Amino acid sequence: MLGYPGKRVTMPAAEEALPGRAEPMAVPSRHYVLGTPLTPPFAAGMESILVGMGCFWGAEKRFWETPGIHTTAVGYAGGFTPNPTYDEVCSGMTGHNEVVLAVFDPNNVGYQYLLRVFWENHDPSQGMRQGNDVGTQYRSGIYCFSAAQEAAARETRDLFGEALKRSGKGAEITTEIVAAPPFFYAEGYHQQYLAKNPGGYCGLGGTGVRLPETGQETTVRRPGPG
Repeated sequence: MLGYPGKRVTMPAAEEALPGRAEPMAVPSRHYVLGTPLTPPFAAGMESILVGMGCFWGAEKRFWETPGIHTTAVGYAGGFTPNPTYDEVCSGMTGHNEVVLAVFDPNNVGYQYLLRVFWENHDPSQGMRQGNDVGTQYRSGIYCFSAAQEAAARETRDLFGEALKRSGKGAEITTEIVAAPPFFYAEGYHQQYLAKNPGGYCGLGGTGVRLPETGQETTVRRPGPG
């Protein structure tokens, strides 16, 4: 993101990665916008989606603005270093991606709809970059908590890839789709950054291509009280 130009575009080997630390990052107890808990345990019945879309500031905002979302947080996943700092991730020597964790009520919004938010709000064909943000921490990724999530991620990847080719606006999709690795919370100042800094940098941008209907999307419903 602006001012922190990560430039490494190849993943480090595990033995090269920074050692990290045992202590988790201290974060606020409540979401700055939604007022809900930022960390587990979450309410019964909630599910989660974990994705990387480039700079996590703008990506998180896309999700907290989606009806049916209970809470969101930004952090690091997909690398080797336990509890990394932002500067360590930006060095390219942790292997981590900048990611957004969104916790949602499946009675109000479906996983398939949230995959639409993912595909339509970034360019998943850019490899180790997103726009002007270059580095391993800006790669596109979906990190799955179940076999059903992985199947949906792969189905929508194929559909979106076909739509990109038809539009002429994108190359082959480079999104990594793997089982969810450990999620490490980012520093407190990164959480809901664009709500605290409305004029802050946001490099997020889609391709203008729509994800074709899958027939399995749950219509978004406004959550009820509580």
